[in-house]
Amino acid sequence: MTARLDKRTALVTGATSNIGRAIALALGAEGAHVVVSGRDSGRGERVVAEIRAAGGRADFVAADLDGSAAASRELAERSTGMLGGRIDILVNNAGIYPPSTTTTADEATFDQVYGVNVKAPFFLTAAVAPAMVESGGGVIVNLGSWITRLGVASNALYSSTKGAVETLTRAWAAEFGPSGVRVNAVSPGVVHEPSDEPLPGDVMMKGTPAGTHGRPEDIARAVVYLASDDSSFVQGIVLDVDGGRTSTAVIAA
Repeated sequence: MTARLDKRTALVTGATSNIGRAIALALGAEGAHVVVSGRDSGRGERVVAEIRAAGGRADFVAADLDGSAAASRELAERSTGMLGGRIDILVNNAGIYPPSTTTTADEATFDQVYGVNVKAPFFLTAAVAPAMVESGGGVIVNLGSWITRLGVASNALYSSTKGAVETLTRAWAAEFGPSGVRVNAVSPGVVHEPSDEPLPGDVMMKGTPAGTHGRPEDIARAVVYLASDDSSFVQGIVLDVDGGRTSTAVIAA
């Protein structure tokens, strides 16, 4: 186990599976004491066990981040207590992605997606950032998405929430950066565990430099970089980790 994040504490939302799980494992492997947060306690405890088995420190805090300020404040308070009184690193990863189009998404779905994907990280950051400032600094890493910069007909609702998160990243960097809190974002491309069959998003990677989908660990390594002192002069960026999908011409194949 390396120690780029030794003696630091971290809260990762949506950390019980997929990208969130990979981020929690990676932060733990770098020495951080990680609060694994999510709705499924069984999966959360398994992630905690993985981190501990590798020699790291981790605890699980159940949370249903529905977008209410109260839910975000409660998670911040419980995690702060679990982590010995301070959160050094906040990773706003939790999000939902219900399939819908503009004409099929009803108001309840709209409110739910914006609640989880935008309001929850907004109020969680509002709860955590002032304490980071008071303690001398900290790091916030948000999860955006490649889909915010390439229009896809079936994803208007989800992509608009991630666009909001990436805008908040820049605004928060301006708001909190002068007080010692660095805020950046990672924008994942098509990412999933290896599969025997191609998944729907895989076609979007044809003709890109990578030529294939990424894995959750690819995103986790980028988050570790932004959370560590290696990126001490990096403020307000959205780091694309998408195999070149949004930065290069895609050749139809």
